[in-house]
Amino acid sequence: MSSEQHIMVEVAYALSDQQLIIPIQMPADANAETAIQASGILKKFPEIDLNVNKIGIFGKLTKLDTPLRNLDRVEIYRPLIADPKEVRKQRAADGKAMKKGGGDAPPEE
Repeated sequence: MSSEQHIMVEVAYALSDQQLIIPIQMPADANAETAIQASGILKKFPEIDLNVNKIGIFGKLTKLDTPLRNLDRVEIYRPLIADPKEVRKQRAADGKAMKKGGGDAPPEE
């Protein structure tokens, strides 16, 4: 088989303390789900449930049946620990200002 009939893709999953990126060669007609299955990542992380976990390609949400292109990275997302909107609301309720950038500049008047 020639390389034109195959594509190279990566399957990625990250925990708070580790990340795993698995490069694999797939048939040119592969979709996101077949790449995830072929990568073996579901055996390494049995907590992944493709009916629950969202997936994306390079940070853009996608569906399991999305066809892949050469050099795509399929990402499996974990549920958020804290809702960013709730964190902002709590910060506002506590009277804490959100920092912009990393400097220690005095607040604008």
